[in-house]
Amino acid sequence: MKKNLLGLAVAMTAMIGTAYAADTKTIGVSIPAADHGWTAGVVYHANRVAELLMKEHPGLNVIVKTSPDPATQANALQDLEIQGIDALVILPTDPDPLVNAIKEVKSKGTFVSIVDRAPSVNDNSVRDLYVAGNNPALGRVAGEYIAEKTPDAKVVVIRGLPIPIDQQRQDGFDEGIKGSNVEILDRQFGNWNRDDAFKVMQDYLTKYDKIDVVWCQDDDMAVGVLQAIEQAGRSDIQYVVAGAGSKDMIKKVMDGDKMIPVDVLYPPAMVGTAMELTAAAIYDQVPVHGTYTLDATLITKDNAENYYFPDSPF
Repeated sequence: MKKNLLGLAVAMTAMIGTAYAADTKTIGVSIPAADHGWTAGVVYHANRVAELLMKEHPGLNVIVKTSPDPATQANALQDLEIQGIDALVILPTDPDPLVNAIKEVKSKGTFVSIVDRAPSVNDNSVRDLYVAGNNPALGRVAGEYIAEKTPDAKVVVIRGLPIPIDQQRQDGFDEGIKGSNVEILDRQFGNWNRDDAFKVMQDYLTKYDKIDVVWCQDDDMAVGVLQAIEQAGRSDIQYVVAGAGSKDMIKKVMDGDKMIPVDVLYPPAMVGTAMELTAAAIYDQVPVHGTYTLDATLITKDNAENYYFPDSPF
């Protein structure tokens, strides 16, 4: 009897070990280094979701690698390939220079998810899944809010960088204010940088005696805008509308800050969404191929708490 029980126990252990080994998978996550607020948020959420996924799937290993530039990121992809990955989640530092490196990974049968920054060729030859924020909606939601709240506003705009997603946001904003009496006084590039936005806002404050509203695409730039307004002692500016969903701006919304009544979501947590969908694809065979676009939610005092991550660097 004892011999039979022992034999059964050994057999069951072997079966469990085989099942566990069969369920062992690796997801590689390649993202930019934290060179500004939004990318710092990306790094935070990638590591946060990696821990959650490894707890949910005991056989899962998630490797997160950060890279400051395309060349370093291409090397990171090679390292992940060598380690052996079942899936890749990548937010490219600059997508087009990395297309061949991504295709090389995908050619091995690896499930590939691209996040936020799509290459010019963004089809099934490069990726299985594309997860991104809604750039046109980010601008449109901001424009609609200003048109409804302040329909006769004189507005200055601080753009990001002269790249396609900036234009998408601008086109969306123009659509949002269409039909209102909102007047655009000026548009200049702030390069998604708080110091550059500070300088642009200083220029606006010198050029225009009356400004009602500022729209800047990015929460980092909003920090510079608010500093310039405070430094100049201007009281004519009613509020600033920015975007991304940084914890500082969301906290201002939660606290009822007059200058930041709302924020438009473009979450760095989208990398976590891509990781969760990728895990579902390789573990549960969930059909998640194609494009997954996140809503550009208007964050107000009523819903701000749902988007507040106090431990995040952004």
